[in-house]
Amino acid sequence: MTDHADPDAVLREFLAQGAAHSDTLGAPYRHLWTDLATATTGGKRFRPTLLLGTYRAYGGTDDRLAATVAGAVELLHTAFVVHDDVIDGDLTRRGRPNVSGAAAGRARAAGAGEAGARAYADTSGILAGDLALVGALRAVSLCGAPTATVRRLHDLVDRAVHASAAGELADVGLSVGIGDATVDDVLRTAELKTAAYSFTLPLQAGAVLAGADDRVVRRLGEVGRLVGVAFQLQDDVIGMFGDEAQSGKSCLTDLREGRQTALVAHARTTTAWPSIAPFHGCADLTREQADDVCGLLEACGSRRFVEGLVRSRLRLALDVAGVLGLPAELFDWVGARTEGLLRSAA
Repeated sequence: MTDHADPDAVLREFLAQGAAHSDTLGAPYRHLWTDLATATTGGKRFRPTLLLGTYRAYGGTDDRLAATVAGAVELLHTAFVVHDDVIDGDLTRRGRPNVSGAAAGRARAAGAGEAGARAYADTSGILAGDLALVGALRAVSLCGAPTATVRRLHDLVDRAVHASAAGELADVGLSVGIGDATVDDVLRTAELKTAAYSFTLPLQAGAVLAGADDRVVRRLGEVGRLVGVAFQLQDDVIGMFGDEAQSGKSCLTDLREGRQTALVAHARTTTAWPSIAPFHGCADLTREQADDVCGLLEACGSRRFVEGLVRSRLRLALDVAGVLGLPAELFDWVGARTEGLLRSAA
């Protein structure tokens, strides 16, 4: 177990241990670990914040133990992000080459053609994500908690991994046209792909580490599902209507890629859909056309509908969290991301 009460120390220790193998496994392997290290930087670290905050709220006092598991959850997140980029075919993240993108660049520099560079990029992303996933499980196993607690933690991680896999598969299925998503389909996918490991897992893991009973852990699962789905829904709203300079995401992306968001699922049920449909999945969509679609989504009530879903879920989540004794400050980061909707729901 790490000697530091800091989740980032778990990441640094994991990366240092992996890089140490490079002496015998060669330069390409060392590059893989360098790229993976870059993938762990940045982000708001809200998963460790949720875990540590919940742990302390239920009387936990061993911050070093909690930080170890919090670091493992963040490493699990890194694994999913790296794999997600491979699935989506993305070579950048946060404005810089991701694991796959960095590998592709090295392959091209070494003389590989475009097809070869892409194959090397995908291989690197898959392997890096696998290494991070194994590292997360190892950190949980060796965290130093009692055996029964470690078993409970592994059960939580296992459920989160299965849910995330199911959610990712459903999301890709919808995006490639396997059926038209209903609002319920979108909500279920968000629960599986986003809420399960980003919200439910850290909340429940913090409680388990603190020795909370099964009833509390189950109810924290409700909080995680509600907040996680609300977060994903609002993220979709920001992606469509938000300031690109702040969100870091172009409003063209979801439309060009034909993403099945709740905005789209709701719009499909309105009379505005025939005017929106030709632009959904249009690879060469222009900014002017995207602005027209945004106007239609406003006019037909889709934005208002989705933001109502966000508010209702956040309000219920806060109610349950209050009953369970969780401090409202624990959700400040989510509140900031949802542009104040969390506070307005209180």
